Amino acid sequence: MVSVAPRHCKPMLTDFDLHLLGEGRHWKSYEKLGSQLTDVDGVAGTSFAVWAPNADMVSVVGDFNGWDGRSHAMHKRIPSGFWELFVPGAGVGTAYKFRVFSGGGFTDRTDPYGFAAEVPPRTASLVADLSAYTWRDADWMAARAQRDPLTTAMTTYEVHLGSWRRPGDNPTRWLTYQDLERELVPYVAEMGFTHVEFLPPTEHPLSASWGYQTIGLFAATSRFGTPQDFMSLVDAFHRAGIAVVIDWVPAHFPRDGHGLRRFDGTALYEHEDPRKGEHPDWGTMIFNYGRNEVANYLISSALFWLDKYHIDGLRVDAVASMLYLDYSREEGQWVPNRHGGRENLEAIELLKTFNIQVHEQFPGAVTIAEESTAWGGVSRPTYDGGLGFTFKWNMGWMNDTRRYMRHDPVHRKYHHDELTFSLIYSFHENFVLPLSHDEVVHGKGSLIDQMPGDTWQKFANLRLLYTYMWCHPGKKLLFMGGEFGQWQEWNFDESLHWHLLQWDSHRGLKRAVADLNALVRDEPSLHEVDFDPAGFEWIDCHNWQDSILAFVRRGRRPEDFVVVVCNFTPVVRQGYRLGVPHEGPYQERFNSDSRYYDGSNVGNIGTLMATTTRHHGRPASLTLTLPPLAAIVLTPWRG
Repeated sequence: MVSVAPRHCKPMLTDFDLHLLGEGRHWKSYEKLGSQLTDVDGVAGTSFAVWAPNADMVSVVGDFNGWDGRSHAMHKRIPSGFWELFVPGAGVGTAYKFRVFSGGGFTDRTDPYGFAAEVPPRTASLVADLSAYTWRDADWMAARAQRDPLTTAMTTYEVHLGSWRRPGDNPTRWLTYQDLERELVPYVAEMGFTHVEFLPPTEHPLSASWGYQTIGLFAATSRFGTPQDFMSLVDAFHRAGIAVVIDWVPAHFPRDGHGLRRFDGTALYEHEDPRKGEHPDWGTMIFNYGRNEVANYLISSALFWLDKYHIDGLRVDAVASMLYLDYSREEGQWVPNRHGGRENLEAIELLKTFNIQVHEQFPGAVTIAEESTAWGGVSRPTYDGGLGFTFKWNMGWMNDTRRYMRHDPVHRKYHHDELTFSLIYSFHENFVLPLSHDEVVHGKGSLIDQMPGDTWQKFANLRLLYTYMWCHPGKKLLFMGGEFGQWQEWNFDESLHWHLLQWDSHRGLKRAVADLNALVRDEPSLHEVDFDPAGFEWIDCHNWQDSILAFVRRGRRPEDFVVVVCNFTPVVRQGYRLGVPHEGPYQERFNSDSRYYDGSNVGNIGTLMATTTRHHGRPASLTLTLPPLAAIVLTPWRG
């Protein structure tokens, strides 16, 4: 084997680096491992470092040596198991892999810490310079650190970057990050969403996984451009006043031969025992959360996106699969923890540490758990026994509400509790109400197609659903296409059906969503007190016969409140008496049945005067007309 000259072999990893890596607390390990552009003794090149403790030998192969594994053998740091080497002349754009020799053979592996990669199906890592971008979002970042995400408006537009829109001249091609900066940023701003959330933008070999089977946890996918292009996209969102959240996947990784599975010839990142190391449903591998170097790898990845890419939040996918050792397993297919229980103690510790480090190092950044069980304290602080997430997706609300809305209105009175049940537990966690990509795939149909009735009723039902959702306690998330009523299920391999906006019904739905976003943003009562019972009061939750719900949302100041009335039947309710907090003038602030939204325009025009006639246990009341399959939002008259 031929190695480089001795002057290029001096250690790049210090003893302190190795100590922190072994301890699992080297939070900026991404500044030491993988490929790092550097100078050694005045010679420019790249330092390579990788963890492969059980390998017989590791070499760097790439463009610079004709992919010859004999040319650049790495030096092993004993006993830590990290290998390192400086390669003179290797610069930005250099394609490389680690050739790992073990058990008499070898495999070429993608860099676990690689910052960039070739466009799939090619799999080599690329040397990248993440400092080669000048950020222009200093004001945003400073303001974010002072903002309390629990008391500010949060309406999120969930986006799959590869299928939001395709170029008109070539629908088989993706928009680039630069295209998305020109088209997606102004669209999200026009719609009034406060946040955008990307399905995993990390590198992944199979587009059909939507990014959820990631191999490059430190690499922005090259499908749409360079790391600097992705930074520019995030920067543009910030300058438009929009926060960027990404989906992050520490729950599992794919089995592809160039990835992490049996990386050094042994079960290094995963468990050897398939009862702990493999997902039976997904055919993927489960990380060994109890191994310090693996936990360090995952937490460093999370912090990396907040640090190098200025990401504002991480939504952690499939948290339930991490928490339970028996997740989707039958008896005998799982191994209990040391106490004989089903909880994955190592994963719990990892999630707590992840949340602590994110919130300590990046004030104002949020963490969001997709957790589908009744695990307690997901969004409660770790010092109070919780997992430490900022928010948790409310999967119960989503399932109950979608099930209710699919009922024909004539039957809804028999299912009234499916709407009211969520308020029993709404304040147990800091909930996000999600209508995500998962609700419009695998035969479920699109949201508009899930609504009952003829075409007019479907649109009315969906506008009603959105109004109820936007006014319900909790932050909001809507998957792309839902804002204008795409008829077909989401297909990751084609553009959304933007041509539908030629029709009034689709344009009207889009206007309604934009106005609901403005309503939530402008009315303190709809975002300041989302997670405290003081922010919500039922007025009428017992009128199951007429399928009507009425409630009050309150802000921190007594004068900040809205009254919401929902009519889940296609019957116009004339002369409906509603108890309200006090007498005096009110106005109809929002009506989902407005002609502007392609509704029937039934409602309450002008000033509404509440008298001292008591009703619904309130000191005053109004007489209203309730539009069909619609919701109205009332506020005290403001002139």
